[in-house]
Order: sequence, then structure tokens, then C-alpha cells
Amino acid sequence: MKKKRSISLHGHKTSIALEPEFWDVIESIAQQKKQSIAGLLASLDDQRVADGNRSGLASYLRVWALKQVLNN
Repeated sequence: MKKKRSISLHGHKTSIALEPEFWDVIESIAQQKKQSIAGLLASLDDQRVADGNRSGLASYLRVWALKQVLNN
């Protein structure tokens, strides 16, 4: 079951629905980097746009979280 969170990215409110396991990874990385979840998600969204990635933010976050787990 997905868990939805509302955040503000660059002054725009949005909701992101991810499975709890993905949120766990995001929260853990944010804590390690001493960043807020919103700050981490904003930087990841910026990177997604800069890379020209056309997938939606939720899909991008799932792949990013998976890569974090696999690389550790």
C-alpha cells in the first residue's frame, strides 16, 4: 500500500505516493545527509530535470532509492 506525502518543491505543493519501503530509504538518506526530506526531494527533482529524465518524480525516486540500497 502506498503512502502519500505532501511536500513543497520550489514553492509548488505536490503529493508523492510511494510504498513505505521507499520512504524508509529516502528518510534514512536524508538523515545521513542531515537534510530535510523536502530538501532531499527538491535536489533529486532538480537532478531529474537536469538529466533530461522524462519519468515522473515518483518513478524516479523509486529507481534512485533502489540504486542507493544496491550500492550500499
